[in-house]
Amino acid sequence: FILILWQTRMLRTSKLTVRDEINNGLEYYRYTFLTEIPKIYADLEKQLETRFDKDIHVPPLLRVGSWIGGDRDGNPFVTHDVMSDAVREHSALAFEHYLNETALLGRRLSLTDRVVEITPELRRLVDASPDKAQAREDEPYRRALNLIYGRLSATARALGHTITHLPPLDPNAAPYTTSQEFIADLDVLIDSLFKHGAVYLARGRLANLRRAAEVFGFYLAPLDMRQHSAILEQTVGELLSHATGKAGYAALDEPTKRAVLLETLQAGKTLLADLDGYSAVPQSELKIMLAAADIHRRYGAGALPNHIISKTDAVSDLLEVALMLQQVGLLQGGQLHLNIIPLFETIEDLRGCGVIMDELFSIPYYRKLLESRGNTQEVMLGYSDSNKDGGYLTANWELYKAEVELVQVFKKHGIELRLFHGRGGTVGRGGGPSYDAILAQPPGSVNGQIRITEQGEVIASKYSNPEIGRRNLETLIAATLEATLLDHAHNEDGNPEFMRIMEALSLDAFAAYRALVYETPGFTDYFFTATPIREIAELNIGSRPSSRKASDKIEDLRAIPWVFSWGLNRVMLPGWFGFGSAVRKFIEREGETGLAQLRAMYQKWAFFRGLMSNMDMVLSKTDMGIASRYAELVPDAELRARIFSVIEQEWRDTVDMLFKVTGASHLLADNPTFARSLTTRTPYIDPLNHLQVALLHRHRCGDNEEKVKRAIHLTINGIATGLRNSG
Repeated sequence: FILILWQTRMLRTSKLTVRDEINNGLEYYRYTFLTEIPKIYADLEKQLETRFDKDIHVPPLLRVGSWIGGDRDGNPFVTHDVMSDAVREHSALAFEHYLNETALLGRRLSLTDRVVEITPELRRLVDASPDKAQAREDEPYRRALNLIYGRLSATARALGHTITHLPPLDPNAAPYTTSQEFIADLDVLIDSLFKHGAVYLARGRLANLRRAAEVFGFYLAPLDMRQHSAILEQTVGELLSHATGKAGYAALDEPTKRAVLLETLQAGKTLLADLDGYSAVPQSELKIMLAAADIHRRYGAGALPNHIISKTDAVSDLLEVALMLQQVGLLQGGQLHLNIIPLFETIEDLRGCGVIMDELFSIPYYRKLLESRGNTQEVMLGYSDSNKDGGYLTANWELYKAEVELVQVFKKHGIELRLFHGRGGTVGRGGGPSYDAILAQPPGSVNGQIRITEQGEVIASKYSNPEIGRRNLETLIAATLEATLLDHAHNEDGNPEFMRIMEALSLDAFAAYRALVYETPGFTDYFFTATPIREIAELNIGSRPSSRKASDKIEDLRAIPWVFSWGLNRVMLPGWFGFGSAVRKFIEREGETGLAQLRAMYQKWAFFRGLMSNMDMVLSKTDMGIASRYAELVPDAELRARIFSVIEQEWRDTVDMLFKVTGASHLLADNPTFARSLTTRTPYIDPLNHLQVALLHRHRCGDNEEKVKRAIHLTINGIATGLRNSG
């Protein structure tokens, strides 16, 4: 095995397509989710039954979704065909699993009715079975499973799936209309097994298959759609222009936009004309919406339940999606068939999200739509772009405040809040231990439900191994239960003095971060030369472009390459910059009293403690000596010295202030396990950094030899793997 790995290519030679990413994502269902999630439910029920001494059925509480193939924000390669293919591939894998399990159970459950007495319901299934083989005449479970297998196979065929290694037993079998019919047949078998005392069989593989069907349905994974609000505005503008002959929708002010959209929605008129009459972008969006309607008809609403709006900054953004859904039949007679989910990303958007949701809920028409969605509204919060926009401390604080405000707004209107946390793997993108992150949420913001993204940079390490994957899923469940049920008063959430201090720290940290990243002349040039950002863009690691637009502006750069670049040059800037100067200024103003307050916050407030712990971890991976070597790649000596000195001084201040607040004398003082792991890995990572600097210098001086490029990409992979959550 090691020899095979040693002689296997380590880098992709071609760019990934979206379809490649879809197939890669499906592997984790094969590795972990399809088999381990049913086991989690079984274990949870066993624990509860032991505790309460009665049979307990835990309703579906854990679902694994995806947006690979549905997220078209900044990815022009996600088309209507790709989205349809994604759902079809999801569904095919679900059927492959169900057919495999049903076939296996059909071979194993050889119980004879000469020994056991089956229920009348199972007898009716057996009588309807096409399996009339004399050898199985007295084996009711095998015959019933052959009936189920035949109907499953017919359902797969009806949906266009071809599963060649499992031929159908009955080509004339009637397809299942819904997954509930399949579950009902499995329940008949399970109930019969219980009735004649075969409890272990009833709670074994058959129960796991039933649970899988309950969780994954006939579509496997709910696929999220996502698009930027500017694209949606452009599409609605053309829809209205074609229907009314009046252009200029985008130029209207917000109140006028709302009025136009509400009048059009309530009129219920069809605006959608021949697609050939629209320009390229709106045409693509409308094709996506038509494909969404087709997916609902074929696979059910659960296959495509959400539409997320990136860069939401107005109520009209949500009404625009509602209008597009209405045009394709996904909003009819006040019945909304998809959740419309705003995503608040930048610092400014986070600060305004409460007002937007308050205004949205004050619109009677939208409240009626929400009633058709169970009076639940989901809101997504973006960790990556808020960090890139305002820095580590300010982003985390604004996210916290946004959650507090959203809880209040939703309570005011009597609407159930479901938060969707767009966390990445790195601390600069909201990463860190998931358990601690969930417990650190403000009171009322979890409330029995939470959605969290697991990004591509960590999904392999978390879910490619079934046992590790199961442990990570159990951690999410445990943290959600604990955050919902336990008293958070001891965590000092809402302490006015702590809130005042955090606000003061945030203002100073924000000023320091913005001064460096967005206000320092030449910073963009420094970033693009002192990090391997351009070389990262050449890696074949994803289908999405590294920037939303063809520009070198930091604002247009995606958060993943931004954070990844700072990780590779060992600065880790998005995970700490601004904290040191903010705390230092606070202590200078408040003196020893201020320091005592900060120490109390660290001891008593889960939010602040998590903030500090994650920063401690990031700082342990920084190395200013190595970072200075990357700075030498900047040809302008004055620019190099000016910016690197600011970064280095802030790093010193941040480490010093961290120690002052926590009382530690060295990094990772409270995490010796991780410290040992990092100490073991560092001797292998550091030489790769030095080698990378030398290779970057050669390459940028004109050495375009393929071996040099390949070596640079290998060092990128090696450093990222060694640092783990670096990008």
